[in-house]
Amino acid sequence: MLEKLSMYMQYPFVRYAIIVGVLIALCASLLGVTLVLKRFSFIGDGLSHVAFGAIAIASVVNLSNQMLLVLPVTILSAIFLLRGGQDAKIKGDAAIAMISVGALAFGYLIMNVFSTSSNLSGDVCSTLFGSTSILTLTEREVWLCTVLSIAVVIIFVLFYNKIFAVTFDENFAKATGTNADSYNLLIAVVIAVIIVLAMNLVGSLLISALSVFPALSAMRIFRSFKGVTICSAVISVICAFFGIIISILAGTPVGSTIVVVNVAAFGISCVVGMMR
Repeated sequence: MLEKLSMYMQYPFVRYAIIVGVLIALCASLLGVTLVLKRFSFIGDGLSHVAFGAIAIASVVNLSNQMLLVLPVTILSAIFLLRGGQDAKIKGDAAIAMISVGALAFGYLIMNVFSTSSNLSGDVCSTLFGSTSILTLTEREVWLCTVLSIAVVIIFVLFYNKIFAVTFDENFAKATGTNADSYNLLIAVVIAVIIVLAMNLVGSLLISALSVFPALSAMRIFRSFKGVTICSAVISVICAFFGIIISILAGTPVGSTIVVVNVAAFGISCVVGMMR
């Protein structure tokens, strides 16, 4: 097995997949703690379905760079859910469910009516559950992912205290003079970027696992926000790395394999938490 792994590591596409997978997992875990504590765990599903609808439209109009459409649409939806949705008549999980189901149905309908692909079911399945696209990344896509991931980490570190305050008690943060709306907007934009990046890794239906499982696993072991955040990042990176390695060696779907490894890590964390 080690010889086989060593042989695969000689190929650039394997190294690209590991780099991108680890970076995306790291970014998703950092914001995942905030989403879990703010009771927005399923926002990943909602935004990923919005991205799926945008991808369907971009495919129909033959847009060469789908990011030009997918990223702005996802960011606007994230802003609506995390900021505007707080003052709307339709709030929280109801807004997420409405946007999620509506965007998913709209995207699938568009792909059925206007698609020119001869393998529609395969395209839809790959987009929803992830595909081998993580193993066909170009050097340009790897650099783009690297730059965006570094930007996400820098933003999180620079505004860590403000994100902490908005996460735990937004009303108190406002009372102390913190512009909570601006930081909610920042969180929404960062989450949207992570969702769009993660779609190539695990697919739109499994994106929430990248943010929710590491955060919940870390919460079984640690109690402080800082401890949970660091532990969540470590767990997420390890699970992504081993998930990709197992997927390559066993020939299993990348996204599903990473999620299964995260589930196993959650089980181990529960046992460790009970022992402590």
